[in-house]
Amino acid sequence: MVNLFGEEELDVTRSILRQKFIEPPFSILDTRQAGWQERKRTWKQLGIRPEIVNNNNTKTFNISEWASEKADKDMPAISIFDPALCEVIYKWFCPDGGSILDPFAGGAVRGIVANFMGYRYTGIDIRQEQIDDNRNQALDILPVDNQPQWYVGDSLYELDRFQEESFDMIFSCPPYMDLEVYSDLKGDLSNMTHKDFLGAYGSIIYKACQRLKPGGYACFVVGEVRDKKGYFCGLVPSTIISFARAGLGYYNEIILVTPTGTAAIRADGSMKNKKIVRTHQNILVFKKGV
Repeated sequence: MVNLFGEEELDVTRSILRQKFIEPPFSILDTRQAGWQERKRTWKQLGIRPEIVNNNNTKTFNISEWASEKADKDMPAISIFDPALCEVIYKWFCPDGGSILDPFAGGAVRGIVANFMGYRYTGIDIRQEQIDDNRNQALDILPVDNQPQWYVGDSLYELDRFQEESFDMIFSCPPYMDLEVYSDLKGDLSNMTHKDFLGAYGSIIYKACQRLKPGGYACFVVGEVRDKKGYFCGLVPSTIISFARAGLGYYNEIILVTPTGTAAIRADGSMKNKKIVRTHQNILVFKKGV
């Protein structure tokens, strides 16, 4: 029976959309839902391991579930990008069997999920130890003849090895400025000043977009970061501006609602300075003209 608000009909519609798109293609993705968490657990059961602790032993925040407050000293020392999010974004924005470019690769998740689903993933990361771990993970999970391709180096230069307009999609989660310092390597955006970060970040986005085929989509998972005075640094608008300068149009914005975690505990202290605890991230989607 359908009530006055048509709830039964809405449930049926959502079920049909999930069968076709994994998740209903709405502007909000709620990762706290039971179905989402079950898909995430299923992906993890393949044997996907968290991102390794970086070589200077700096703590690694959980990039797929954190709220942008650096003051939380109880954040986990390892992280894993949400594989269920990869599954949805690839399904929505990459053609079947398409090629995916990730200029800020980090851990192995995005590559393993891509190749497992029949896509062809290429990722770049500046840390040799991270790439070595990624390759070992992929060999444990995927056939030898279906391996993601990872390259070690600064994306600003490594992107030059690829032909222009050779990838169907760009998908990445860049460093959130200096919220977490991954290494002390030259070219690592996470150890740069905010000014230098934005310059290098924009240049990498520009080069990556040159490698995207006309009509292709670029999806970046980003969130805001506070400076030492407590103000947002503007990472989200800076990302939008960088893609516009690269010639891509701002096509979709998706709000990724993340698990509350320690947010409830931190909220009281945070509000003493009138800071709202963030329990979401932004997925910015851009399209290259044909």
